[in-house]
Amino acid sequence: MLFRSRPRFVHRVAESPSIVRRQLIEALAAHAATLELRPFHDFIGLHIGERERRHWSPRLFLHLQPAPEGGTLIEGVYGPEVEVWGVFVYGYLITGLLSVFATIFGSAQLFVGHWPWGFWVVGGMAAVAGGLYLAAQMGQKLGAWQTFQLHQAKESAIGARTEIQ
Repeated sequence: MLFRSRPRFVHRVAESPSIVRRQLIEALAAHAATLELRPFHDFIGLHIGERERRHWSPRLFLHLQPAPEGGTLIEGVYGPEVEVWGVFVYGYLITGLLSVFATIFGSAQLFVGHWPWGFWVVGGMAAVAGGLYLAAQMGQKLGAWQTFQLHQAKESAIGARTEIQ
């Protein structure tokens, strides 16, 4: 099975963005008991309700923009909550930076004839990055049912529309 870190989709609908936004908010409000709706100017955030939310719980962002040929493009991205996403971004950033510096240091050690222990740090950072990836995949699996709930709410709100991607 292929894992996608942030599944996405695009729907095209015939109505204008303001009408689509209003209709989506009204339709998604019907799920207010289990989901949390956070509307903004040109996108809508759909989150798992506070009582059901866990560290691995997903969220869905729906971005609404005018389509070039008329109507509205609804672009959706499933992903982790912002706090969890930040942990992974900074985790990858720190492991990447430490790996670069350790590679430079290990190469300098090798160049001057010392034992290049800096390369061991690179291996350790690769293991940490692999652990982050496995944790992300585990969180995606644990949140599969909640992702399905978000998907069902989105599908019922959009209705029978033309999917283009």
